[in-house]
Amino acid sequence: MTSDTHSMYERMTAGDPYIADDPEIAAASTRAQALSHRYNTMDPTDGAVRRAVLEELLGAFGPGSEIRPPFHCDYGRHTTVGARTFANFGLVCLDVAPITIGDDVQLGPNVQLLTATHPLEPGPRRDKWESAEPIVIEDNVWLGGGVIVCPGVRIGANTVVGAGSVVTRDLPRDVVAVGSPARVVRPLP
Repeated sequence: MTSDTHSMYERMTAGDPYIADDPEIAAASTRAQALSHRYNTMDPTDGAVRRAVLEELLGAFGPGSEIRPPFHCDYGRHTTVGARTFANFGLVCLDVAPITIGDDVQLGPNVQLLTATHPLEPGPRRDKWESAEPIVIEDNVWLGGGVIVCPGVRIGANTVVGAGSVVTRDLPRDVVAVGSPARVVRPLP
């Protein structure tokens, strides 16, 4: 599919198609799995140490933020979390591409932020090519339980997405959206 000289990890982080069967990608994934496992099995009363693990795992973890375990991610370092953000149990961040979560965001249980994507054509998919598109969750967004956010989506500030919705396209700021695919049902005052 390609003849350039970039490593698969470089291709992945540039947003280009890549094959994940690569030692550099595997090392980054193993690092994230080890830190996630450590975080997910820690004593819940040991707040300072738990926070330190998240600060090591993630690209940024804002003051006053909390992620309740279990938490799962592909690489961790591609996810940034703003200040005073709360993620309930079961957050999944497939952060092949950057995931940016703003300040004062509320994420219900079992929210999935999925940047990874695969070719629609059977040949490249069979050959294990994949890619990713970034996700941005702007400030003061509330994603209800079980919301799935697909690759390349931006959710505008103050927007509320109803439980179980699948967000396949950008949502503007200051709206309520529900459904699969999520559709705006009303503006917020």
